[in-house]
Amino acid sequence: MTEATWGDDVKTPEIDWRMSAALENVPRGGKDVAEVTSLEGAVRAWTALDSAHRDAAVLTPERPVLIDGASHVSLTGDGIAALAERLPSANDEG
Repeated sequence: MTEATWGDDVKTPEIDWRMSAALENVPRGGKDVAEVTSLEGAVRAWTALDSAHRDAAVLTPERPVLIDGASHVSLTGDGIAALAERLPSANDEG
């Protein structure tokens, strides 16, 4: 018999920061072109945007991301901000 586990780890399991992700609706060289990079790279790029571009940005990861028990196939504004709060620090390994 398998034992069920409940708690915060189930609501937001470890995020695969290396999966591919597209950051859309942000300016790139005078045009709004999607950038495909790692999830971590896309979230870090989003944090460097001005507030108007942050509001317009859409982040689409390769696979759905589970945050606080909800599955997200794409994220905007507050959803991307929630990922930014979970970014690994430069000192973390993995």
